[in-house]
Amino acid sequence: MEIKSNLKTLAVVGALSSASTLGAYKVFLEKSPSDAIFSDTPSAFSNVSNTSLPAGSPGEFTYAAEKATPAVVHIKTKMTRSVMQQGGDPFEEFFGFGSPFGGGRQRQPQTQEASGSGVIISADGYIVTNNHVVQDADEVSVILNDKRELKAKVISTDPSTDIAVIQVKATNLPFLTFGDSDAIRVGEWVLAVGNPFNLESTVTAGIVSAKGRQNIIDRDQDKDVNPLESFIQTDAAVNPGNSGGALVNLKGELIGINTAIYSRTGQFAGYSFAVPVSIVKKVSADLIKFGNVQRGYLGASIQDVSAKLVDEKDLKVNQGVYVGGFIENSAAKEAGMKINDVITKIDGIQVNAAAKMMELIGRKRPGEKVTVTVNRDGQEKDFVVTLKNKNGNTSIVKGESSSTVQSAFLGATLSDISENDKAKLKIENGAKITTVSPEGRLGYQGLDKGFIITKIDDKAVKNAKEAAEMLENRKGRVRIEGIDIDGTHYLLTL
Repeated sequence: MEIKSNLKTLAVVGALSSASTLGAYKVFLEKSPSDAIFSDTPSAFSNVSNTSLPAGSPGEFTYAAEKATPAVVHIKTKMTRSVMQQGGDPFEEFFGFGSPFGGGRQRQPQTQEASGSGVIISADGYIVTNNHVVQDADEVSVILNDKRELKAKVISTDPSTDIAVIQVKATNLPFLTFGDSDAIRVGEWVLAVGNPFNLESTVTAGIVSAKGRQNIIDRDQDKDVNPLESFIQTDAAVNPGNSGGALVNLKGELIGINTAIYSRTGQFAGYSFAVPVSIVKKVSADLIKFGNVQRGYLGASIQDVSAKLVDEKDLKVNQGVYVGGFIENSAAKEAGMKINDVITKIDGIQVNAAAKMMELIGRKRPGEKVTVTVNRDGQEKDFVVTLKNKNGNTSIVKGESSSTVQSAFLGATLSDISENDKAKLKIENGAKITTVSPEGRLGYQGLDKGFIITKIDDKAVKNAKEAAEMLENRKGRVRIEGIDIDGTHYLLTL
C-alpha cells in the first residue's frame, strides 16, 4: 500500500502490531439514540464528568495517564493460513484426491500470531480496537491491565473506518468515557496510550498537528468499502503494538483510536493518525446494536472547492464542498439541492473540506435529517435533507446473515460469503469453507477454513447451498476452483 503524497517511499503502518506476522497494513457528538444501548451499564456513552484541568503544561499528563492506562488492553490474535507445499507427484492433476502415487502438492495450515491494543468502553467488557488488529482472526484474547487474560468475541467490524468492537466476559471493568473530538484544537496536548507486546501500558505525549486528514491510506484494493477518513494527526509517538490504543485529552477522555503512522521503516517518524471519537462513538454503537454501521448518505458527488474549480465553474465562494452530481434516488436532490451548489455548513457547523462533511454526515443514520447550507450563485440557502441508506431508502440495513450447510463429499461446512469478502477479494459469489474435517477430502489436501469455492467443474457457484447440492452424491473426481483469504487463486482436483 502506498501513501498518497509526494514521498513515494513512505508506507502506512496501519497494522501497528506485529509487523513480522501481519505485515504492514497495506488507514458525531449530539445526544444519540445509540446511547440507550448502555443505559443499564456504565460505559463510555455515560455522561462525561465535568472534571476540569488548567490548560497547558506537561505536568498535567499524570492525571490523564492514570485515568487512561487501566482501560487500555493488550490484544492477541491467532489465525490459520494454508500454504501449498511443493511435492513430487506429477500425476496429481490427473488422479486428484488419493493419487495412487502418493506425495504431491498439499496445502498445509500454518498458525500466525499478531497483537495490538484496545480500549474498554463499558464496564461489562465492550472493547474498541482497529479492524486490522482482529481481521480474519480465528482466536482473540485480551490481557487486562491487572494481568488477567480473557478470551474475546468479535462483535462486529467496520473496514470503512478501520474500527472493530470485541467483548470479554467480565464486569466492573475500568473504562474510558468519550470526549469531544470536535472541540480539540491544533496545538493542544494529547496522550497516546497503548498496551503493546505485554509491556503493560505505554504513554507518549504530543500535540494535535492537524484535524480532518484524509487520503492517508490507499485502500484501492478495498474500493467497494467506501473508506471514511477524517483523521486527527498528532506527533505523539505511536509504535508497533499500539494500534487500536487510545488518544486522550488532558482530562483522560477518549478523543480517538490510534490507527496509522507515516514511516519509512515501520517505526514512528513524527506523524500518527487517529480515528476521531466522533466517528468511533457512532460506529461502535451501531456495531453493538445492529451488527453493522447504519450510514446516512446525501447521495451527491462531491469534491473540495479549489482555486481551479472556482475559475472553471465561476463559483461565488472559495471554500466549501462542491456538488458535481447526484446518484439515483439522491436525498440531496430530492431536498432541492442542485449541481454547482457549494456546501458550506452541516447543521450549522462550517465545512471547508469533503472529509469534514463526510464525518458529520457519517454520524447520522438513514431517516435522520440534517440541515445543509449551500452557497448558490452567491446566496446562502438552507435545505433540510432526510438521509438515505446505500440502497436509496431510509430503512435500517440489517447485518449480514450467513447460511451454513454441510458437505459430506468435502468433509467440511460451507457458508455464504460476506459483503466484506466480496469487496476484499473482488468476487460476486461463492461458498466459504468454515470448518474442515482432517479425514475429509479437503483435510487431506491440507485445506483449512477461509478458502472460498468459486467454481465446481467449471460452473460458477452462487452460494453455500448450491455448492453442497452440486457435490451431493458425487463419485469420482471433481474439479474445484477457488481463492484463498490472501487472494491466491487455486485449482484443485479432488
